[in-house]
Amino acid sequence: MPEVIFNGPEGRLEGRYHPSSQKNAPVAVILHPHPQFGGTMNNKVVYHLFHAFVRRGYSVLRFNFRGVGRSQGEHDAGIGELSDAAAALDWIQTENPDAPNCWVAGFSFGAWIGMQLLMRRPELEGFISVSPPANMYDFNFLAPCPSSGIIIQGTADEVVEADATAKLAEKLQAQKAIEVEYAKISGASHFYGSHMADMTNTVETYLNKRLGT
Repeated sequence: MPEVIFNGPEGRLEGRYHPSSQKNAPVAVILHPHPQFGGTMNNKVVYHLFHAFVRRGYSVLRFNFRGVGRSQGEHDAGIGELSDAAAALDWIQTENPDAPNCWVAGFSFGAWIGMQLLMRRPELEGFISVSPPANMYDFNFLAPCPSSGIIIQGTADEVVEADATAKLAEKLQAQKAIEVEYAKISGASHFYGSHMADMTNTVETYLNKRLGT
């Protein structure tokens, strides 16, 4: 899995990139949790999201937001990180100019950034949002949500309130022209721990439904 360095808005960004062996493969970008609370592209949830797309023949990029690892710059409370995510999508699209579709997946803070990226980039036709922090950040920008996807939440999450995430999912499910699934992982904490396989299986099942095995 090649290490890559690409240009971001505030300097170089560090990533891990899996180029598909298939010609004209689709692409996906994976976004990590909050940088100020230990979030990096090597987070286990991010790792499993990454490989879920690899297994389906996608070219996939995960990367460190500004100020994390070897990525240059400083944390910017989400504003700069959204620009970083847009730069990552630009980079993978440049590497794969004939990609037929694009997805974004994120965990926690990365899920919030990913949902904002959906609003900026109409070519994103699917999303996976794991533990979106609906009790911490405003998601009212999803008016309406432009793409179908899935929201996954642990019922024993000690960081993100499950009720807030459920309300977000319910609001999005009421919108027409898209389908947003909501999956609860019973007993799972914020980082999924012993429930990582349950989270991964939920992702795999959803991608099988949307993309085929």
